[in-house]
Amino acid sequence: MKAAIRPRSPHVVQTSLLCLENTHNAAGGRVLPVERMRELVEVAREHGVAVHLDGARLPNAAVATGRRMRDWAEQADTVMVAFTKGLGAPVGAVLAGSAERMESARRIRRRLGGGMRQAGVLAAAALYGLDHHFAALAEDHRRARRLAQRVRHVPGLVVEEPETNIVMLDLEEADALSVLDALHAEGVWMTQFGPRRLRAVLHRDVDDAGVERAAEAIEAVMTSVLASVSGSS
Repeated sequence: MKAAIRPRSPHVVQTSLLCLENTHNAAGGRVLPVERMRELVEVAREHGVAVHLDGARLPNAAVATGRRMRDWAEQADTVMVAFTKGLGAPVGAVLAGSAERMESARRIRRRLGGGMRQAGVLAAAALYGLDHHFAALAEDHRRARRLAQRVRHVPGLVVEEPETNIVMLDLEEADALSVLDALHAEGVWMTQFGPRRLRAVLHRDVDDAGVERAAEAIEAVMTSVLASVSGSS
């Protein structure tokens, strides 16, 4: 990180912001530990760089570790938390920071065409999620571990052990797009994260039966795809 911070110079754009994500999406929902974030923030402060925390899944990090969200948030200049992930609200996220920064954020939002009337209806759904769905994130984490356990033995797959509610599936031979199409036909939806990587996200709409159904579909599709790859070679 120190090497990536540009020195002050009239010839290049100055590094002004460090963005951290927790949990880290592309890393498979991994938690950025509080202590590790503190080390990074210290480097940023030494170089006069502001810190933003993308905490879209910060509730997942808190539930997985038993820490408070504020343990991470208080280290950043600004922090965002989404209510549309595991908390289950239909729409909504919040940005928090100092009064001065929030005043600037509101001005920028208006310039970009942002703003909404009667937003209290959406806020009510977000508050309900915080009050009633926060603890249930542990169930998403449990189901993610169950899915990983169920498909770990499937030939052609390398499965990372999940820390929270995201399961990354790496394909040894098969093409990700062909596997996704076959899974979609079975009613199982995932996201492509590279030529040979799939991402599965567990959330309030997926129960235990859904996990088992997804695992069975993954096993069947991989068996079919691998047979096709073997036959074509």
